[in-house]
Amino acid sequence: MPMTPASPSLSPEVAIRVSGVSKQYSIGGRRRGQDTIREQLTARVRSLLRGGLGRSENATHLALRDVSFDVARGEVVGIIGRNGAGKSTLLKILARVTTPSAGHAQIRGRLGALLEVGTGFHPELTGRENVYLNGAILGMTRAEVARKFDEIIDFAEIHKFVDTPVKRYSSGMYVRLAFAVAAHLEPDILIVDEALAVGDFAFQRKCLGRLQAQAGSGRTVLFVSHNIGAIRMLCSRCILLEDGRVVLDGPVDAVIEKYVEQLGQQSAAKQVGPRHPDVGSGFLLHPREPVSDLTIFCGEAIVFDFDIEAEQPPGDARVGVSLRVTTPTGEYLVTMDSVVQRAGWLHGEEKHWNVRCDLGRLPLNEGAYFVWVTVCVYDDNSVKRFARFTNAFALHVLERDVFGWGNSLPRSRYWGPLYWAPEWQIQPAARLPATAPASSAGASDPTHQEAVAWQDSSA
Repeated sequence: MPMTPASPSLSPEVAIRVSGVSKQYSIGGRRRGQDTIREQLTARVRSLLRGGLGRSENATHLALRDVSFDVARGEVVGIIGRNGAGKSTLLKILARVTTPSAGHAQIRGRLGALLEVGTGFHPELTGRENVYLNGAILGMTRAEVARKFDEIIDFAEIHKFVDTPVKRYSSGMYVRLAFAVAAHLEPDILIVDEALAVGDFAFQRKCLGRLQAQAGSGRTVLFVSHNIGAIRMLCSRCILLEDGRVVLDGPVDAVIEKYVEQLGQQSAAKQVGPRHPDVGSGFLLHPREPVSDLTIFCGEAIVFDFDIEAEQPPGDARVGVSLRVTTPTGEYLVTMDSVVQRAGWLHGEEKHWNVRCDLGRLPLNEGAYFVWVTVCVYDDNSVKRFARFTNAFALHVLERDVFGWGNSLPRSRYWGPLYWAPEWQIQPAARLPATAPASSAGASDPTHQEAVAWQDSSA
């Protein structure tokens, strides 16, 4: 078997070792067994059709290419990369869901995995039965699962439905129970894919808190996510995958910086001619050079100047324009809207307008950003239709000493994407009295009196 358990060659300090792992999939192909004449004729016709379309029945895709790394026991490692980079394939190999085409992976200890909603659940079994089933899969005894059962159900918040077959659960209930089982049955190694994305905001916060607790308890965690903030918060090390290869393996900030640089290179908007919307229709956007790829220093004013063209005149309909500044990973930073600010709107029999938006000195720290443009047609106060131009403009901000203190403010976990210049007032404070005087309210409040007495005795 390509996937081997922990062996004597694996050091006790190493929880996971991936050595030269590659994974190849067939595209459009199928295994050939004892086909009937009808199946052979069908396969022959399909092959001819694919040949006419320039497709090969034996086409392959290499999802992972010679991936190697070690994860120390107790280490929390994030894995990032674009869609299709090979992240989920790697975790499935580690979880023994699939086997590698080449190389091998070794693990030391009991492994719990949350790869997608409901992985390892039997739809006909109840929530209670699936908790015990997953515990058995993880190698836990019934007594161990029973000890954690109430805590799992409390976390998942499915008390009323614990004895209902999980096939009747909503996706939210499914993922809450799946995560609760994976995180509370105390595996030595926990691997989590982007499954948390289907949960609501409150549940995601709860999950991140649980993962922080797991990381702080000395467990080994592999965490795949497109949420860069979560990667920064949880992980001390990060691995960047691109096209199935390990591009960079190192400190979180350095790897994220490389990832953002890649996104900027791949998505930089340098349009020639009109831009069609990514979502919606009815409008075209005409970037004006050099606004399509703007480079400024920290603290400089930002002005966007572009043209909007409508397929049909809006007539009496109100048409507004909004700009949204985002990080390369799609996190919203700030939104500007012409209708909200009552800056006028497009209307009448015209079909072509020039839009100029002066953002002023937007406090963006050093880094790469993008600007989305949305054109909305309003019917009364509701949006009737819209056209959204994702990553319409690329914005590159270069670091500079904006405060004149002798250093710039490089983008980092500490500073974040924005800098601010509040008004400070720092001065010596008057010495507080050693004994706090009892107020009229406190005189009738025994709890307050007790607190004051305790302060007096401690002084």
